[in-house]
Amino acid sequence: MRYFIEFTYNGTSFHGSQTQPNGNTVQSEMEAAFATLFREPVSLTFAGRTDAGVHADKMIAHFDLPTHYTSNITHQTLIHRLNGLLPDSIAVRSICRVIDIAHARFDATARTYRYRITTRKDPFLYITHARVAAGLDFEAMNKAACMLLGRQDFASFCRAHTDAKTTICDVREARWVQESDTEAYFAITADRFLRNMVRAIVGTLFEVGRGKMTEEQFGEVIAAHNRCHAGHSAPAEGLSLVEIIYPNNIYL
Repeated sequence: MRYFIEFTYNGTSFHGSQTQPNGNTVQSEMEAAFATLFREPVSLTFAGRTDAGVHADKMIAHFDLPTHYTSNITHQTLIHRLNGLLPDSIAVRSICRVIDIAHARFDATARTYRYRITTRKDPFLYITHARVAAGLDFEAMNKAACMLLGRQDFASFCRAHTDAKTTICDVREARWVQESDTEAYFAITADRFLRNMVRAIVGTLFEVGRGKMTEEQFGEVIAAHNRCHAGHSAPAEGLSLVEIIYPNNIYL
């Protein structure tokens, strides 16, 4: 029987979401909690990968369990027990049954990230916001961001030497939203994302907002298909995965 598990995490203390040889990760913590609870290894497949220091307001993973494990336990009890085993930086929100061939990564039709910034000194915001200097031109950044929309090659915003088979993505939303005089966020939705893509886009848009790059030059960066033409990646702490969309027919 296959299940989707929805959870959230603060990525500050993790070396990314997915298991790696050296360094604590979200996946290693999650699978350790499952192994303790069910007394045998349980493999989790995440909907996507987040880098070190990046957060998730919403992450989905799928896992398989034999029927006898869940016949006498409610989903709420399972959630409660897992949360009791997990560190404070990870919280399980829900668990639901899906069809046996559902895949958390490959069945996702869209993902949304937000990059949050603040211009004021606030030690409580620095966990989830990147601090930037005041004076960014949001109108100019939004004009440039419009050039990201559509299905195109985003190699200029992809970390070099990755195992990505293609750098083509379909971006459906890309916009800056000012929440107050001191706080704003960049929202971007696409069918898929490349390694480091959002942080590279935000870092390059910062160049536009600071008047160091024109809208036309931003378009040239996209067209270059070369990471060397884009700006520096924005800091990890401002980035969070906030939504993942699936077709309704995979849920039971």
